[in-house]
Amino acid sequence: MKSLTRRSVVSSALQLSLLTLGMGFSVFASAQSFPTKPIRLIVPFAPGGSTDIIARAVGDALGRQLGQPVIVENKAGGGGSVGALEVMRAPKDGYTIGMATVSTTAANPAINPKIGYDPIKDFMPISNIAATPNVIAVNPSFPAKDFKTFMAVLKANPGKYSYSSSGTGGIGHLQTELFKSLAGVFIVHIPYRGAGPALADTVGGQVSMIFDNLPSSLPFIKDGKLVPIVVAAPKRLAQLPNVPTFSEVGLAPVNRMAYYGLLGPAGMPKDVVDKYYAALQKVVADPTVLKRIEETGSIINVNGPDAFSKEIKAEYAVYKEVVAKQKLQLD
Repeated sequence: MKSLTRRSVVSSALQLSLLTLGMGFSVFASAQSFPTKPIRLIVPFAPGGSTDIIARAVGDALGRQLGQPVIVENKAGGGGSVGALEVMRAPKDGYTIGMATVSTTAANPAINPKIGYDPIKDFMPISNIAATPNVIAVNPSFPAKDFKTFMAVLKANPGKYSYSSSGTGGIGHLQTELFKSLAGVFIVHIPYRGAGPALADTVGGQVSMIFDNLPSSLPFIKDGKLVPIVVAAPKRLAQLPNVPTFSEVGLAPVNRMAYYGLLGPAGMPKDVVDKYYAALQKVVADPTVLKRIEETGSIINVNGPDAFSKEIKAEYAVYKEVVAKQKLQLD
């Protein structure tokens, strides 16, 4: 009986060892062969916005590098939270990834305690792709066309003027609140259901100004339908050479660009993350992709999982502080 028990133990141990070895080989083989089927790239906003533009600029080229199609899917709603939640809940095999923005990984979670995900714990950062300048632009009827006059008008008329945003908790909302807190001005917030209608009403004059991503505002600026006042960028932009940066006007903390990167659900295999990162580096070296992204005013910044993780943590901390200081809450 003891001998049988001993043989059973040995047999069980051998089976366990073979199973473990097989599992290890399976994980290794899976990582080596990835991908073997199409990949979903979730864009957490509607088509046509800056996030969608960047996603589609890299999606096809990323698919060519990986050898499988990358299918872009727009899952808008909740200030980006609907799409972000879909990525969080996806299988951890790397076949569903998402676009990460400041709105979805920092601003929105900072203001919404019931958002349903933790931007730090529930996702696996892959890499930033591009950093996009933001711009404060006013309707041409606004009585200021430069930053100095703009500030004078706002300080002399607290609460008289309004600004539009893509929605409560988005980067446009919280970055304007950061600007207000440091500049000592009061502008009324008018939230919209997306950047498109927010821009439309600013161009139409129903709202005085907008703090928006450059790619979506630039066409209106070029057409003279919006007047740029100040930009959040490391230096003056070639597209707007006469417009100062926030650093130049003494508001360096507001000089924060929007990021557009890739992430997956937490627990995605490191080898798969590394494959994505290596592929992205080749994608942005493609002159066609590079041109499409840079034409939006964006700056390539493929920095890898560790650096992107630090970026997300830093932005989340900044906007949590803004929410606390400005006593912001969801409408």
